[in-house]
Amino acid sequence: MPIDSVLRLHARNRPGKTAIIEGERRIDYATLNRLVDGAAHRLHASGVRREMLVGLALRDHAEHLVALFALARIGAVILPMDCRWHTEEKRTLASHFKPDVVLLEGDDPAAPECGWTALEHGWVRESDEPYLDEAVTDGSPLVLSLSSGTTGLPKGPRATHRQFESRFMVYWVNLGLNAQDVYVSITPLYFGGGRAFNMAMLFAGGTVSILSPRTKMPALAEHVREVGGTVIFLVPTMIRRMLDERLPGLAFPTLRVLISSGSALHADERTAIREQLTPNLFEFYSSTEGGGVSVLSPADCDRNPDSVGRPGFRVEVEIVDEGHAVLPSGSVGRLRYRSPASARGYYGAEGSDAFRDGWFYPGDLARLDAEGFLYLHGRAKDMIIRGGVNIYPQDVERVISGLAGVRDVAVAGAPSREMGEEVAAFLVTDGTVTAEAVVAHCRTRLAPYKVPSILRFLGELPRNNGGKVLKPALLETLKTEAADAN
Repeated sequence: MPIDSVLRLHARNRPGKTAIIEGERRIDYATLNRLVDGAAHRLHASGVRREMLVGLALRDHAEHLVALFALARIGAVILPMDCRWHTEEKRTLASHFKPDVVLLEGDDPAAPECGWTALEHGWVRESDEPYLDEAVTDGSPLVLSLSSGTTGLPKGPRATHRQFESRFMVYWVNLGLNAQDVYVSITPLYFGGGRAFNMAMLFAGGTVSILSPRTKMPALAEHVREVGGTVIFLVPTMIRRMLDERLPGLAFPTLRVLISSGSALHADERTAIREQLTPNLFEFYSSTEGGGVSVLSPADCDRNPDSVGRPGFRVEVEIVDEGHAVLPSGSVGRLRYRSPASARGYYGAEGSDAFRDGWFYPGDLARLDAEGFLYLHGRAKDMIIRGGVNIYPQDVERVISGLAGVRDVAVAGAPSREMGEEVAAFLVTDGTVTAEAVVAHCRTRLAPYKVPSILRFLGELPRNNGGKVLKPALLETLKTEAADAN
């Protein structure tokens, strides 16, 4: 069945249960289903139809969640857009994907400038008249997600209702989410993880409590206690901010599951999280194209500190060479995986080489050990080739992150006339770390050719909305330095 249809069951089976908390506002499941019907009728009246591509750029509030399920009920394809983007950024994305309709907040200046649809305050009204379209099935497209592109323009893997439900299954089976949970939402709803975890909790019949992504960390901790939050998803950048607060006791005493995804955590950070935030940390390796890939549970965290966990429910993972032949356990090669949750291709023809024979190739280098644990060795395109020798950035990053005083680190290959590439390390520290200490630390733990010859200390590393380090931006700073020197 389409994922929105389960809300009708919740409205009958648990009508008075709280579905959404927003400040003092409480929306139960009976009301939520009527709101979704009302929003579907309203959007249909404004021209939205089945299989239309609809840009959605709303703030992080209850109506955003209602709109997601209303578009699902209509059978439209959701194109997530960030309401915080400037008009030109929205225009650029729209010119790339060419949505049939773009829905904006009523006060968004992009609406009159671009001729898009502004949804005025109070546009959602409850309706007792069900919105039904029997042509919408679980095989209908649901979301055209945004995946990082190499040219600055995102790629758009299209996922169906059925594929999203398969993604939800990983959350339930491997992360343990269920109908009794209270999920605290603080990541933007346009963002893949923020959107999927919220929809999964409502699909399961749990409760979602929505906060602004601009909420300060102490206020977040207080809110989790107030609502009895049991599940939260934070990118590592947000986790580091919470650790910096050094709140008394455990910041999240009611949490059963703290999900970290988007980029790797360092070993010392995992220890600090369990001591300061919650012992129930789950690291989640996922992609926009395929949903959840692997999960590192609290029980496996100490025994396999460098791993991203075991493959999730119904996820097949293989490590292959350049000829797509499967490599033996322990070998580093190209990662590929497939599952019922994986998209089958990108919007249009771009990036189709990432999908091959039912497998998705995310572009990561990795290895699998004999117990099935997955280890990442960086992006294939980020691999450093120094004097003809392959160097995996993540191996160098792992060593440097173990040095006391290092808060964040990224390693990339800087162009070199003599060696082809040199190892460049970009660090964020507490101010006590010297370049000499970094080099000395690396020399005792790495082969000589892996020791960074270029070191830069920064206030912070540039990251995208998903928390991933923008290595091209780091390398650009080296080019700027060279140009200034010349």
